[in-house]
Amino acid sequence: MQFGQHAPAVRTIIHISDTHLLAGGVRLGGQYDTAANLAALLSRIERIENACAIVVTGDLTDLGEPDAYRDLAALVDPVAARMGLPVVWIAGNHDERPAMRRDLLGEEATQEPILRVVDLDGLRMIALDSTVPGWHHGDIDDEQIAWLRDVLSEPAPLGTILALHHPPLPSHVPMFDILELRNQPALADAVSGSDVRAILAGHLHYSMSGSFAGVPTFVAAASCYTMDVARPAREVNGMDAGQSFHLVHVYDDQVTSTVVPVDAADPAEFFTPEWYARVEAMTPDERLAFFSRKRG
Repeated sequence: MQFGQHAPAVRTIIHISDTHLLAGGVRLGGQYDTAANLAALLSRIERIENACAIVVTGDLTDLGEPDAYRDLAALVDPVAARMGLPVVWIAGNHDERPAMRRDLLGEEATQEPILRVVDLDGLRMIALDSTVPGWHHGDIDDEQIAWLRDVLSEPAPLGTILALHHPPLPSHVPMFDILELRNQPALADAVSGSDVRAILAGHLHYSMSGSFAGVPTFVAAASCYTMDVARPAREVNGMDAGQSFHLVHVYDDQVTSTVVPVDAADPAEFFTPEWYARVEAMTPDERLAFFSRKRG
């Protein structure tokens, strides 16, 4: 359906971040029911049509517990199966590579970075591993940079979306400067001039967008809890509210990212399928006169 000058998106990605599951349904910090919050988010996600993948940008678990990874799969995998979508799992600083490999990905339990290249019918998704074992800050080492350069040396038909946990962007919340992504100049050099069309990240527990090496960069808020960034920067803390996910729409000439709140109220019933069918049957001029002209 095209009513304006832009053709519909060619691909749509569901972007989730920072689920922070704990084994056995234990509440995070004794306060946040991360499993229930994720279940509510997944319930909203099942309403989405025409998506091509679910991407989860890290901190899948809070402590890297094997049972937490299994619990995560038990929540997400059935939804993805019903929607017919692949899930791209990305490691975050709260994850542990061996357990994530064994108990979520079904691979050998090693400390090797968890890297992925997924073909979404011509759109390439590259997952980097910005985690540093034993630490919470991020880094992309020289080996990963070399691997990324090699992958990007051949363009994909619809371009590339790059995903990692630590965003290559500044944060106005001072504590995140300590836990920032290091080696950003090398990453920028690898991305510059390539077919990377957007970068997806998490880590901050609040939604943010910016530009890195000229590439649009979108940070999804957490599903577990979010940061109350309406407070002064040195007083920002977590709150059990504002959870959301993003819809990343890939068009022929641009990429957009839309924040979708988990909390929802009953919507109005003005724009019904019947309304859209009526408008779709009109000519462009009739459509403009019907919906754009002010009545007064």
